[in-house]
Amino acid sequence: MAMKLKYLSSISEDVVKRCAEKLDTSLEKLVEEFEAGWIPVDNGNYGRNLVEFCSAMALSVMCHNIDEKINDSSFSRLTYDMMLAWERPSYYDESDPTEPIAKEKEERKIAVNAAQEQEDIPLFYSDIMPLLVSNEPSVGEDAFVWLGSLVPLVADVANGRFTFETLTAATGFRLHFPAYDMFLKEMDKCIRHLQKQATPTGVELADDEYILHVEGTASSQRVIRHIGGTSWPGRLTLSNYALYFEASGVIKYDDAIKIDLSKDVEQSVKPDATGPWGAQLFDKAIVYSSADSSEDIVLEFPELTSSTRRDHWLALIREIIFLHQFLSKYNIKSPIQAWEMHARTMLGIIRLHAAREMRRISPPVPTKFLIFSLYNEIPKGDYVLEELAENLKKANSGHSCSASSILRSMNISRPILSETNKADESAPVLDDSPSLRMAIEQSREEEKEVLVAKATTEELKEEGVTDGVMVLTELIKPLKSVIPKFQQIFTWERPRNTLAVLAASLIITYMEWVGKAIATFLIWVVVMMLELRRKRLYETCNELVIHRSSMSSDRSTMESIVSAQQGFYTLHEMLHIANITILKIWSILISKADKHANIVMVALIGLAVLLAVIPFKFFLMGAIIQSFIMTYPKTGKSSGPGTGNRRLKEWWDSIPIVSVRVAD
Repeated sequence: MAMKLKYLSSISEDVVKRCAEKLDTSLEKLVEEFEAGWIPVDNGNYGRNLVEFCSAMALSVMCHNIDEKINDSSFSRLTYDMMLAWERPSYYDESDPTEPIAKEKEERKIAVNAAQEQEDIPLFYSDIMPLLVSNEPSVGEDAFVWLGSLVPLVADVANGRFTFETLTAATGFRLHFPAYDMFLKEMDKCIRHLQKQATPTGVELADDEYILHVEGTASSQRVIRHIGGTSWPGRLTLSNYALYFEASGVIKYDDAIKIDLSKDVEQSVKPDATGPWGAQLFDKAIVYSSADSSEDIVLEFPELTSSTRRDHWLALIREIIFLHQFLSKYNIKSPIQAWEMHARTMLGIIRLHAAREMRRISPPVPTKFLIFSLYNEIPKGDYVLEELAENLKKANSGHSCSASSILRSMNISRPILSETNKADESAPVLDDSPSLRMAIEQSREEEKEVLVAKATTEELKEEGVTDGVMVLTELIKPLKSVIPKFQQIFTWERPRNTLAVLAASLIITYMEWVGKAIATFLIWVVVMMLELRRKRLYETCNELVIHRSSMSSDRSTMESIVSAQQGFYTLHEMLHIANITILKIWSILISKADKHANIVMVALIGLAVLLAVIPFKFFLMGAIIQSFIMTYPKTGKSSGPGTGNRRLKEWWDSIPIVSVRVAD
């Protein structure tokens, strides 16, 4: 054993020894227990596997009274060292193996003391930045997610990579101990703050219902409910089941109005704008609508500059709605499994609160911390949620390091079943299966691709109506030479051409050559695309330059502006969509989007083969049947757009467009 341990890095050896102390056992017995179940497939994994085993065993003991260990930084110190040891398990992984351990521990003490003295200073935006980003070794994304798979406190394995990116965006995507320790302490502060919140007036919360966010009190910013032409300030409370609004009275709050977010009906919450006399001037509100309610509920979150408060509340409310839709869709009936998902959602909201406290000047994107809001937004997110539901049924929810057990140890949760009281001291079994990791990675990579493609369309959103008309006019110029020819044919201006087209159409239809004609046209399109690719037109066509001609415009009166405002908005949106659509098609034709062009060419060839082999009359019959099906009156609740439509939309959104520059 001594021969193997000497190849461990100094931090790995130190972590293993401290884990043995936590387990109240000797180092030799702990290593022997590990080696008894370890399969030596690859000797290079011995150090990391030993660190993983010892960390899991030690954390199962530490999670019983985790709140006390967070306050004295012992939990954050040990778990941070576990991440360091996981990243650098071997002696050869250390950059400076001769550095004394005593010096390393002394530097840690200095960093911890500095962080404790400045714990009230927001992260990344203060003079304490040199202390928050210390010279101590930092940890990366993989180690952070690995720790989240053991104890879902600082991160959840489902969205841990997105959380890490958001937290470390200002520090080169490396996590330093002062920031990590402060994040855990902010989470503990948020939990204690939520525990002190008063129950909404006239409401008795369920046994497993807990307050997750409150605003509209004397110590927080205002919340206003709009009912017709009247406005009522009050207190807004969010729980893991419902939303409560209490109108402010003369002395106390009125009885709360409950908005049940857990009911199995069609409901939605969207951003909205409010203003005097119904004018949509201030984009700082949300509107909640439900199928079982004829009246929408409008809530405004006033603030001077941005609408970050509104966006924060919008994300939280949607997260609770998505949580209950997830439990209903995947038929999760077990109370233990359902409560585990509740606990993971609540911890995600607490992480978001902590991150907002640490980054007050530039609040993080809420969806990066919320599991369901994230995967209902990014491509292939439905695949991740499906894997999450499958793995939830395999996870050990009764373990001391499960999300529900962590909340219970921090006094925010009461056990709802007797089974949850049985502490399981074995190694945690969480939903970190290879299929889930693969789905997360695929969704993450496609999100980056979509963001890159969407970035190419952002500049078109800033153009005005005049520029939009100019771009559309320039894009449809090639059609100007084609449309007159068709007009000449259909108006019999050239009888010979008209008769020739008519005869060809009759022959093709009679001989059932419609499919072959279309197949020929599709093959011609593929040949043209290959020809454009051979000419490397995509290398030279990086942007379209449109020269703005001198245009004189009369100033409109205030009355005409008000009356035409909505019409201009609609026209502008139509022009914007048309321009982007044409530019995306152009990117495919010239292989600017090479991967998408390949897919289109393969699809066109496949369609051409089908049309060439199968009689076209069957396609016509199918189209007729489909048209009747599409127009048939629908019954029951609509299930929303299908998976095929979602895949097509995600593919379309990932197509970058050619840059457009309007030059004078």
